[in-house]
Amino acid sequence: MNEPVHSLQTTARTERAPGRETTRTNDPERTKANILAVAEQEFGEKGLAGARIDEIAAATQTSKRMIYYYFGSKEGLYLAVLEESYRKIRQEETDLHLEDLEPEAALKRLVGFTFDRHLRNESYVRIVMSENIHRGQFLRQSQYIQDLNVPAIDAIRELYQRGVASGVFRPGLDPVDIHASISALSFFNVSNRHTFGLIFKQDTQDPGYLEHRRERVIDMVWRYLRQ
Repeated sequence: MNEPVHSLQTTARTERAPGRETTRTNDPERTKANILAVAEQEFGEKGLAGARIDEIAAATQTSKRMIYYYFGSKEGLYLAVLEESYRKIRQEETDLHLEDLEPEAALKRLVGFTFDRHLRNESYVRIVMSENIHRGQFLRQSQYIQDLNVPAIDAIRELYQRGVASGVFRPGLDPVDIHASISALSFFNVSNRHTFGLIFKQDTQDPGYLEHRRERVIDMVWRYLRQ
């Protein structure tokens, strides 16, 4: 059970210890961002049940009371991490400016980015895996998750429609299905890297292997969409 939160000093404060003086300036947004970044690693490594608020507090040089003040509970922090993980990837997709590229080039950039992004963010993949173990129990409580993911589908829809209009892509495909296919091919390389590597005796983290996989994934999606 989470400890109760009574009152917190929310302005700049000075803490004195024998022989030294430390000044700490209040910056709630920076503090919350730091907590979320560390919590993503903790939840990614240990899941909701195994993660410890004590360890997150120690790593962020804050207190359990401060974490509970900002996020309400361990479960509230976990949900905030999930939302922030999706928000970041959606923002990075927006920064690709796919609308400035021809359809084929835009598609390949999107697929390559998705592959690389999953590869660089194993904690994100592990947290999504954890939430699927929970059958979406916590993400279902989010007031923002639907809105966060609308831009991803809108971008694919716009890209796909341009490709169909120019005769590059075949008609009749669903943007959500395209998104699912890109995500699945990218997600697997991280979520199953250990079991797949052991079973098939592949070094799934070797740069040469990953470059080959990246090219094949881009090629598979391109072949699926092309006219």
